[in-house]
Amino acid sequence: MSSLPKVGFVSLGCPKNAYDSERILTQLRAEGYLIVPTYQDADLVLVNTCGFIDAAVEESLDAIGEALRENGRVIVTGCLGARESVVKGAHPNVLAVTGPHATEAVMHAVHEHLPKPHDPYADLIPPGGLKLTPRHYAYLKISEGCNHRCTFCIIPSLRGDLVSRPIGDVLKEAEALVKAGVKEILVISQDTSAYGVDLKYRTGFYNGRPVKTRLLELVQELARLGIWVRLHYVYPYPSVDDVIPLMAEGKVLPYLDVPFQHASHRILKAMKRPAHAENVLRRIEKWREICPDIAIRSTFIVGFPGETEEDFDELLDFLEAAQLDRVGAFAYSPVEGAQANVLPDPVDEDIQQDRLARFMDVQADVSAAKLRAKIGRQLTVLVDETGGGRAVARSYADAPEIDGVVHIAQGKGLKPGDFVKVKITRSDDYDLWGKPL
Repeated sequence: MSSLPKVGFVSLGCPKNAYDSERILTQLRAEGYLIVPTYQDADLVLVNTCGFIDAAVEESLDAIGEALRENGRVIVTGCLGARESVVKGAHPNVLAVTGPHATEAVMHAVHEHLPKPHDPYADLIPPGGLKLTPRHYAYLKISEGCNHRCTFCIIPSLRGDLVSRPIGDVLKEAEALVKAGVKEILVISQDTSAYGVDLKYRTGFYNGRPVKTRLLELVQELARLGIWVRLHYVYPYPSVDDVIPLMAEGKVLPYLDVPFQHASHRILKAMKRPAHAENVLRRIEKWREICPDIAIRSTFIVGFPGETEEDFDELLDFLEAAQLDRVGAFAYSPVEGAQANVLPDPVDEDIQQDRLARFMDVQADVSAAKLRAKIGRQLTVLVDETGGGRAVARSYADAPEIDGVVHIAQGKGLKPGDFVKVKITRSDDYDLWGKPL
């Protein structure tokens, strides 16, 4: 076993990048490569990079530099890899550079610098492939790229326009994940609600049955698998309304991750975002009429170029009115290649940070009140971690790593992947505490 070629792996960035990493890792294991946890044990190191914002570029370049210092043989892939001159300019000694979602190109580079030991055999990999997530949940990417041209974003230049995966392939992968023991599937893409638009919603086939390549039909099929299904990166389009009744019926989790980004019509227009705050509020109200327990999470940008105090006040008013369950925010920072870089009236960094703090203060109060209202309720939660007689779990309203958790003090006997019903006993701004029933 020690004679097999060994590969170290560093995965940075978003869940979509993690999904790409899983595909590369699965292919590496299928071809007989060993995956090792240290630089010292590796024959070469793969670094899957992020290049979305400047901080991510710095983190990626630092990770490449560390891998070069500690190992010396490094292949770079991912979003920053699409800007090969940036990578080679900082680290000219890398072995190869590929762009994002380029498993074939990555494997070609690996073969060139570390020849594969033998032909692939399926029994070298577990059902569902290799995962960076715990065994009980997994990401399912349904498309690549994006047709939007938001001025703060360079994803289309890195990953291209929307390309939806065939619905049969997506559902086969989901089925394999369930057979491998996955209890929760998190559906991801750059724009989940646009799934199938590029294919004109053409009919595909799954298990011999015709299935339309569209979000509604995809969710209906995933609901048949009998596990938690969570939807991420959903734009507030009318087509999403059709999915809400499935949530009300308990077929999929009543949870939507919708990146609103702002509420001021003027700023949304400058961002080239396809939404308007009043329409969004009406849509949220409609969703809650159909499914009162729906949890909505979102992300926002404060301090976007041209944002005035009046614009920011509109955003705060929106937060109060929308009563979102989970919210993340960050201060705008220029991204190389983004159209927003040339917009007039950039906001001073001190003002950005002040607005960010005020924004999070408002949302903390909203979150605390919504969680406080859950005290006394009974919730089914999914256990993520255990130890010392305690457990950390998540409810339907909590996506892993980005939302809050449910702490269980009396968690003896529980293990990751268990579903357990708890009674909520207390809360704070972001988390809940529960007692098993």
